[in-house]
Amino acid sequence: MNQPKASKVLLIGINAKYIHSNPAVYSLKAYADKYYPDRPAGCSLEIAEYTINQPVGAILADIYLQRPQLAAFSCYIWNWTVVQELLAELPKLLPDTALWLGGPEVSFHAVRLIHDFPQLDGIMVGEGEETLLELLRCYWENEKPISDIKGIVYKKGFTGERGLLDINRLPFLYSPPAPCPAADAPDSASAVQSLPECSASQVPAAFQNRILYYESQRGCPFQCAYCLSSIDKKVRLRDIDIVKSELQYFLDNKVPQVKFIDRTFNCNPKHALAIWNYLAENDNGVTNFHFEIAADLLTDEQLAVMRGMRPGLIQLEIGVQSTNEKTLKSINRHMDICALRNTVAAIRSFRNIHQHLDLIAGLPYEDYDSFADSFDTVYAMMPDQLQLGFLKVLKGSPMEQRADEYGIVYSARPPYEVLYTRWLGYDDLIKLKGIEEMVELYYNSSQFTHTLPVLAQHFASPFRMYEALAGYYRTNGFFTSTPARSYRYQVLLDFACTVAPDRRALFAELLTFDLYLRENLKSRPAFSSENRLDRDKVRLFYESEEQAPQFLKGYDGYTAVQISRMTHIERFSYSVWTEHSAECPAKLETPAYILFDYKNRNALTHDAKYHEIMLMQTPM
Repeated sequence: MNQPKASKVLLIGINAKYIHSNPAVYSLKAYADKYYPDRPAGCSLEIAEYTINQPVGAILADIYLQRPQLAAFSCYIWNWTVVQELLAELPKLLPDTALWLGGPEVSFHAVRLIHDFPQLDGIMVGEGEETLLELLRCYWENEKPISDIKGIVYKKGFTGERGLLDINRLPFLYSPPAPCPAADAPDSASAVQSLPECSASQVPAAFQNRILYYESQRGCPFQCAYCLSSIDKKVRLRDIDIVKSELQYFLDNKVPQVKFIDRTFNCNPKHALAIWNYLAENDNGVTNFHFEIAADLLTDEQLAVMRGMRPGLIQLEIGVQSTNEKTLKSINRHMDICALRNTVAAIRSFRNIHQHLDLIAGLPYEDYDSFADSFDTVYAMMPDQLQLGFLKVLKGSPMEQRADEYGIVYSARPPYEVLYTRWLGYDDLIKLKGIEEMVELYYNSSQFTHTLPVLAQHFASPFRMYEALAGYYRTNGFFTSTPARSYRYQVLLDFACTVAPDRRALFAELLTFDLYLRENLKSRPAFSSENRLDRDKVRLFYESEEQAPQFLKGYDGYTAVQISRMTHIERFSYSVWTEHSAECPAKLETPAYILFDYKNRNALTHDAKYHEIMLMQTPM
């Protein structure tokens, strides 16, 4: 039976936030544009992107006004609820529009879904570039029936698994589409020959002010039970010459941030080293590249390259998940904790790379106290961010298949997050949720870097500190979503006074230092003591800096008065500016003065540069 002609095909991505983009739909379109340039007149392939924060009615109206003959949704855990709402309404408004799905959320139970949603025409399973291309030819030219297109589930069943794609055939997502004279050539050599289309004068408008995503490989050699990448064990690397050409596009256009979506970027050490070397040698001073890595696999050669990088050139996301050996074994994760600890410490000593370490609560054999141990072990590594996440039982993952065995009960709705396990009760999970909020507010904000280490000394461990802080918020009905920074500072001070009531002055100064380290405040916070400065001494200091700068470089052309407004001097009675992980700041015999220079900030932390200064005596 011939398919109805679908002259306008709409690929729909519904993202979690506006700053995100959907590389899947752009890859589908780029592939079709390159390898099917001679499509029939009047046939078009377009992209529509929305966010889950938009009203469903507004998304529905926009799709209706475009009146596609075929609408295909890219489905993930974060948008599946919205997609289902749209599927319920679209047939009422566009009864002749063919509805298709694709993506990880629908690839692993597609046969069931095709029966649950009778309005669907089909589901593309797995990699979709070649599948969509053949589907377009089916709709636009009746080239062959759907039953002959691999990788599709439709009402008559599953057409069979599609082989893995040579990823060197994938076009670059961010350059304007152009005809390819070697469009039919499947080999890597022809892909390299078509590289000139990767150069462009600017990033397309659709990607302005958004995070750009890039993949240099597909697949993962590891078999982590909670991850869908464990299903595709064959790692396919994009030709390094193609990768370098495409990275140069980001560098030439000074894109703010590029996130590699490679699952374990450094699983092939030679490939990773070549890319990091290229970025180090061609750094534009602006672009940041994000990588998800296995830190315990980093080589000395790779670390040597990292050591010499510009602060902020790259950032690393490192999945630890747990330090419980039995837990790691149960999820098929092999990790040398000692090597991990040493590598994270080495990278931290470079002071040029942001490290983000992840933990997952709700894994097998990890109870509340075991998770506390994992938390404290990772916390001691002093990452720039510590992500306390919760197990999500993804469709098609090995964890889904073994959930009953482990007594893992999880939400029936996306994101299918764990509710309780044989080892972790729901009461414990609620407590961990509160701790997660405290870690986000206080640790991951990087706004309390001097206060938290001192406060932690009053608890058995950092985990117990965040546990107590979460309980303090809950007991007192404090808000965790308030945008007011001063609110969080005041609550933390009051909390500190409940555990160390005789040290209020110390904690007030610690918080004052942390606050001015980030922001040149227009008005003093309520918890700070009066900043008793001799105005004449301050005036003389700035006049001296204007004439012969000793501390404030880069203020040429500004007057002493202007410089004073662009910086800040604070008086302290404790040595709060030094690192204190094992002892409290000492009370000073005489007050000290710290100068905060907001024109010069740490490239990695964005903290103001600061100096301990002397204020000269005023002349008689």
